[in-house]
Amino acid sequence: MPRRRIGFWYRFAAMLCKPPLVVLIKRDWRGMENIPADGGFITAVNHNSHIDPFAYGHFQYNTGRVPRFLAKSGLFGKGFVGAAMRGTGQIPVYRESTDALSAFRAAIEAVERGECVAFYPEGTLTRDPDGWPMTGKTGAARVALQTRCPVIPVAQWGANEILPPYSGKPHFFPRKTHRVLAGPPVDLSRFYDREMTPELLKEATEAIMAAVTARLEEIRGEKAPAVPYDPRRERLEQRRRTQQQSHGPAAPAAVGEAVQEEGQST
Repeated sequence: MPRRRIGFWYRFAAMLCKPPLVVLIKRDWRGMENIPADGGFITAVNHNSHIDPFAYGHFQYNTGRVPRFLAKSGLFGKGFVGAAMRGTGQIPVYRESTDALSAFRAAIEAVERGECVAFYPEGTLTRDPDGWPMTGKTGAARVALQTRCPVIPVAQWGANEILPPYSGKPHFFPRKTHRVLAGPPVDLSRFYDREMTPELLKEATEAIMAAVTARLEEIRGEKAPAVPYDPRRERLEQRRRTQQQSHGPAAPAAVGEAVQEEGQST
C-alpha cells in the first residue's frame, strides 16, 4: 500500500516547528530502518515531557512516515487549532464512549488505510521518579490485535531534560540532545486468534511496554526497575496509608474495601 502524502497542513506545521527544534535541540536518532516503508503500523512511544510530541514528531516526520497522534476530541472543534488537527490527520479520541474498542475506531481505520498511528501507551506523562516508562494502557494492544499491524517500540530521552515532567520552566541551555531509538516490531503473534479478554490485552500491553523500556535502557545505558511504576498500585498504597493514619488498627478492613472498589472501577 502506498504511503499517504504528507499534505499541506503537515508541511505547514513542519515549517513552523522544525527551525526552533533544529536550533535548540541536538539529535541522536537511531533505528529509522525499523520504520516500515509502506502499510499501516503503530509506534508505541514513552512520554516524559510536555514537549516530547514535538521532538518525537520531528524524528517521525524525517522518516517520511508522518505520525497521526491520538488526541482529545475537543481539540478538533472550530478555530485554527481544530483546523490544524484535522488538516494534519490527527485522530480524535471520544472518551465518552462506553465501548473501549470504538474509542479507537478511527485509529483502526487509519492503520487500515496505511497510516502510522502514534500511541503513548502510558496515557499520560510518566510518574516514575526516574523517568522510566510506567505500566501501559491497552489501547495500542487493542488496535494492534484488531489490525495485526506492526508495532514499533520507540524510546526517547532528552526532551525531559529541557522541560521535566510536571514542570513549567524550560531549560534550553546548555543545548540538550534528544535521543531516539526505534526498535524492530514487537512479536505479538502469540496473541492472535484468541479471545480479546482483559487478561490477554494486559499481557500484550506488557510485551509492548517491555520492548519500549528495553530501547530506553539502551539509550540510557542502565537498567530499568524490575517492576514498572503502576499509578493504580500507587493510588491503592496512598489510600492504604490514609486509612491507616485515619483509622489505626481498623484500617485493614477499610483497605480491603478500597482495593475491591478500585478493582471494580478499572
